Amino acid sequence: MQPDENPTPPPRPRLLQYWISLSENWISLTGAVFAAGSVFAFLLLFSIDLFLPRSNPYMGILVYVVAPLCFFAGLSLILAGLWVQRSKKISGQLHVRLHIDLSRPRDRKLLIGFVLCALVFLLATAFGSYQTYQSTESVQFCGTACHVPMKPEYTAYLYSPHARVACVDCHVGTGAGPYVQSKLNGVHQLYDVATGNIPRPIETPVKNLRPARDTCEQCHWPEKFIGNIDRTYYHYLSDDANTPFAVRLLLKVGGGGGASGPQSGIHWHMNVANKVEYIATDTQRQVIPWVRVTEIATGKVTVFRDKKFHDDPAKYTVRTMDCMDCHTRPAHRFLSPNEAVDEAITVGQLDRSVPKLKFNVVTALIVPYQTTDEAMQKIASSLRASYPNLAGVDGLVAETQQLYRDNFFPEMKTDWRVHPDNIGHKIWPGCFRCHDGSHKTDDGKKTIPADNCNECHVILAQGSGEQLKQLNADGNDFFHIDSTYLDFSCASCHTGAFPK
Repeated sequence: MQPDENPTPPPRPRLLQYWISLSENWISLTGAVFAAGSVFAFLLLFSIDLFLPRSNPYMGILVYVVAPLCFFAGLSLILAGLWVQRSKKISGQLHVRLHIDLSRPRDRKLLIGFVLCALVFLLATAFGSYQTYQSTESVQFCGTACHVPMKPEYTAYLYSPHARVACVDCHVGTGAGPYVQSKLNGVHQLYDVATGNIPRPIETPVKNLRPARDTCEQCHWPEKFIGNIDRTYYHYLSDDANTPFAVRLLLKVGGGGGASGPQSGIHWHMNVANKVEYIATDTQRQVIPWVRVTEIATGKVTVFRDKKFHDDPAKYTVRTMDCMDCHTRPAHRFLSPNEAVDEAITVGQLDRSVPKLKFNVVTALIVPYQTTDEAMQKIASSLRASYPNLAGVDGLVAETQQLYRDNFFPEMKTDWRVHPDNIGHKIWPGCFRCHDGSHKTDDGKKTIPADNCNECHVILAQGSGEQLKQLNADGNDFFHIDSTYLDFSCASCHTGAFPK
């Protein structure tokens, strides 16, 4: 007996045969294609994110949230098709299951159409996945995808010196650790936005801030000798004449030492020959009671301690000083009312000839509004009441409203007061966190000085008009406008608005 060339296949189990028969419908097949496309998109996006040199913080949303949701949507269609088929079968309405006979023209057309649609869907999935990845790489996505939460940071970023630097260049690192962390952060941010559980204001990530050597130093050279920079700061008084008062400084930026120049100036703190460490007792690193300086060549260690600090340093985290300890707002700086108005007058956006302009504009800006819309209305009514007969009052109102939109965000409780800016020492303690005269060695022989201002800057001229032309290369003593300057702590009076 010759063996049967076409043996009859063994019968399929009845339960499996039953469910396969139910799945033979267009709804379930469409769901299967949709689920397959989701798996394809997941693998494609995962591969892109895995093998590219720079990780994207929002790719985790696409890979681990959007793609699985699409997969479960496809799975839901499959189950819906099964349910419809089962209902028809129970009610006796299902007489013929889906059967494709390629000898029939109609079946061939349907099958070809379905296959073509499936292929187009998969190609669209691949193209759309890659384009979505490109979109999440953009600065606009970082700043506008979560419009209300990130609006303050995005707006400040657009006016910053780093406006041409992509967000991910600073906020996402390389390697496995930052890769996983960026994915978790992206999904966590999506959850916070969806549930409305958004911190107001958005906190500066001080605890997990990436080291400056991984961010700033990828472009900036710590050992580079910058030397001196001549810079003039223009201010205006809150009197009837908006009296100008400028300070022309020679900033001794110096350098951290090396072949390009000596160890000197402000960037001495980045000196490669010394390591500066400190302890901060608050989350924003504004209170620094303990400092340790180590000379790399000799190993000599000098510890300075505030006279009120008696705790064991081992109880705290010791941080090595880097760029971010002074440049605390390199890309997301919010101008104080005084700074915003001074700058607007200097560049001509606000007319200094308007009587008491500085006082009235700052007064309108610092009112605690609940929403931006409320601020726009009340700023307009306040300035119109102050200048009922001013011909250019509409322009004054528009410029003031723009200053508010650029620097004040009441919906997120964000303005200059919530994020310390430690460049200088006028509004925030800045330099005086350590250079306050209270940090001494245990034997009292050495002190971090508070009166050696000329080590970092020299006042070449100050005042207005002819006074600014009277340069003194040796430096002038700072004079206060309306009182004797007795205290080094500028921030104890200067708040960014009106003095305390």
